[in-house]
Amino acid sequence: MMTLLVGTNRPGSNTRKVARQVEKIYAELNVPLHVLDLAQLPPEIFSPASYAEKPESFRPFAEAILRSYGLHVVTPEYNGSVPGVLKYFIDMLKFPESFLKRPVCFVGVSAGTWGALRPIEQLQAIFGYRNAYVYPERVFLPGIGGLLDDNGRLKDEELLKRLKSQTEGFVDFVERLQKIKLAG
Repeated sequence: MMTLLVGTNRPGSNTRKVARQVEKIYAELNVPLHVLDLAQLPPEIFSPASYAEKPESFRPFAEAILRSYGLHVVTPEYNGSVPGVLKYFIDMLKFPESFLKRPVCFVGVSAGTWGALRPIEQLQAIFGYRNAYVYPERVFLPGIGGLLDDNGRLKDEELLKRLKSQTEGFVDFVERLQKIKLAG
């Protein structure tokens, strides 16, 4: 199973809207997908005591990462960086096994001009440090407010093609690295 990580806990986020479209692409490819939405994190994970002992309610999040053959991250850019909740989520996961030799790819969403280039580069550094296999094809969605229609779907066919190309390539990347067949 693949895991799609929605990298913010902001209610009604554009990141979640883009993630829904990535979700649809996986469904079209007939690839099993589990969605981890950081908006669903249990409140008790934010207790300082969680550094020493993770709450039981966090277990499904941690196990979803450990069971995943590949991780597809959709992240916004907040203040030129990774959202704090995404970095905190990464910090709460088991080290080193959560990302060790796990394929990962990135989609960046931003209101600004660069489409979350900075947080994607920061995540590439973090995941590289954690010895993940970083898929090189990234998708950047700058000026996201103008890219979505009233139903929260991307209006630009070229951007949808990029997302589809990335997802198809990432599935192939994961299948080759993990020596498994996901589609079908």
